[in-house]
Amino acid sequence: MREDREPDGYAGYTELDGNHVEFEDEEEAPRRPGARRAVLVAVGGVFAALLAVGGYGAYTIMNAVSNGTSSSGTGGGQGSDTATKAPQEPPTAQQAESVAKDFLAAWGRGDVAAASALTDRPETARAALTAFHENVPARSLALTGTGPAAGAAATGPAATGAASGPTLGFRVKAEFEGATGAWEYDSALSVVRAEDGRAVVHWAPTVIHPQLGPGRTIAVKALPDPVSKPADRNGKPLDGFPSLSAVLPQIAPADGATVVTGRAVVVSGGSGKESEQLFVLTPPSAPQVKLTLDADLQQVAEDAVKQQSAGGKPASLVAIQPSTGRILAMAYSPSGFNRAVAGGQPPGSTMKVITSAALLEAGVTPDSAAPCKDTTYSPRPWHNDDRGDFPGYTLTDDFTHSCNTGFIDKGLEKLQPGTLTKVAREQFGLGLEWHIGIPSRDATIPLPGTKDDAAAEYIGQGRIQVNSLLMASVAATVQSGTFRQPVLREDAKRVTAPGQLPADVARDLRAMMAKTATEGTARAPMSGLSGQIGAKTGTVEAGGQATNSWFIAYRGDLAVAAEVEGGGHGNSAAGVAAAQVLTAGGKG
Repeated sequence: MREDREPDGYAGYTELDGNHVEFEDEEEAPRRPGARRAVLVAVGGVFAALLAVGGYGAYTIMNAVSNGTSSSGTGGGQGSDTATKAPQEPPTAQQAESVAKDFLAAWGRGDVAAASALTDRPETARAALTAFHENVPARSLALTGTGPAAGAAATGPAATGAASGPTLGFRVKAEFEGATGAWEYDSALSVVRAEDGRAVVHWAPTVIHPQLGPGRTIAVKALPDPVSKPADRNGKPLDGFPSLSAVLPQIAPADGATVVTGRAVVVSGGSGKESEQLFVLTPPSAPQVKLTLDADLQQVAEDAVKQQSAGGKPASLVAIQPSTGRILAMAYSPSGFNRAVAGGQPPGSTMKVITSAALLEAGVTPDSAAPCKDTTYSPRPWHNDDRGDFPGYTLTDDFTHSCNTGFIDKGLEKLQPGTLTKVAREQFGLGLEWHIGIPSRDATIPLPGTKDDAAAEYIGQGRIQVNSLLMASVAATVQSGTFRQPVLREDAKRVTAPGQLPADVARDLRAMMAKTATEGTARAPMSGLSGQIGAKTGTVEAGGQATNSWFIAYRGDLAVAAEVEGGGHGNSAAGVAAAQVLTAGGKG
């Protein structure tokens, strides 16, 4: 602070900071009799000369300019009074448009200091605008005035002493690197008269964006990684199928597939408010995985299993395309555990397909004698569902009518221990490690330790563990003559069988399965189906409880296996379910 010598004709004054001039007390600087006083007032560094008579006039003018506190003084012949604050006039429309234009221009070019200086809360505005530029890094930012904003007002009270003025709208257009389009939105600002007389923008967070209320932040954020919903082979959605609710989440994107993490402008925070996505810069994306399933056939399989599992009976069904190994349908009940591909249980007489293949390769022919006794021994006793002796049966007859004793006798006579396991593995792929696209269980066909063990395995009992997927593949291998590991997705890593089902054996098996479908135990469910058909029933004893129902079949280029726990004979529950799918999807 510096004290200057009072010029001639002026009252005493003290210069404070170049912006204001504070007058000295009248008693300390007595005016000269009869002389007029010139008062220097500095506003924004520009001085103006104001003439007044006496202290009252001088202090009143100063208060009007600086909007400061009132003071008192005495003037010759004027007496004394209390100074009052002169009312602020709101900014004119022209002043509002001018400051709004300057503010938007500074903000748009990234000059945060200049923009914030044009507000009534410079520090607060500077921090907010800096955060916006850092957290919403636009490549370009264009802000264009749109004129008076009818009914709009900036949020928050104006600074103390400020006079509110017009509210103006403006349009924001932000462009980002890599974005698919520009982000555009409308906002508004109010212009007020500040204490120093300037027209300034009234600062509020909503100036940046209307949704940016107290306690809220705005930033570009990464979106959650996309979850690609698998579709069927034709691109149809697979949502809503009960059997697939636990399967679809297990489907991962293909190896090497590019997953794009999305980005969006998000406003978040604030009491009781959820985050709001304002603009998507880059949408998340992941290549859609098409499964081998057929949505239409899946619906038929779901309905068939639901019908046969009424009353709480667990059941499953799998349909395969023999020419490709593609899994076309997969249904099971109850939900949760996928017994269709992960379960394990004996398949009953459907295993006689593989036993027959082993016998045919061992020199037995379809017409070879294979008497069907009422009871046989291994040494434990074995009998058939339909009691009685049929001494004239051939191998084909035993297969067609599902004679247990004929297969046990012929197997113990012609096959070496382990032959069944070898044929199942090398020609039908059972026992190999499959990779279908989701976790699945491989077949268990152990080497028999005794003749009783061997006898049980020849008719699909004992310690054999398979499921509908595995047995549908058996039917598919017979139909096409070649094992093709079933897959749920095309990029699954298939295994190949080390051997090949001999062509003449495949031919004989197709003839035996065809006769079973038209004249044997599978006749009832397969009736009415035309074209190339074949089937085999299976009935599994379950420790004194109701028997389990199994059925494998094919029609044209469609093979099916179904099982119903406690479903009774193979041609009833499981056979009905399989026939429904063959009717809907099979072709002759």
